[in-house]
Amino acid sequence: MNVDEIKSSYRRMMDEVGEEVVMRRYTGSGANRPYFDAPVMARVVDFKPADFVGDILMGDRSLIVIAQDLIDAQVPMGVRKGDKCVVRGKELNIEAVDDNTRRVQGELIAYEIRVRG
Repeated sequence: MNVDEIKSSYRRMMDEVGEEVVMRRYTGSGANRPYFDAPVMARVVDFKPADFVGDILMGDRSLIVIAQDLIDAQVPMGVRKGDKCVVRGKELNIEAVDDNTRRVQGELIAYEIRVRG
């Protein structure tokens, strides 16, 4: 498969099993600090008990988000640790962002994002 075929495969998968989440970035400080919201589709999965090693804790979830969706939603500077994600109405902390695992021929297809909350 070439990169375009893989991107199409991810898009089909996301259309079938994805759900809308909101990537959120706060700016400034204080209780009433402003934030930027960007709705995107994500595949949300729970970790299995065997995955609870290192920094992964019970209750953490993994999100797969297509990179182009973040670009299209104009998420500034990509997603990073410390940002938030609203999943099923609950604001979660982004604990880790993996932009290496889902690369093909050096091109980023999707992010794997670990959230907690």
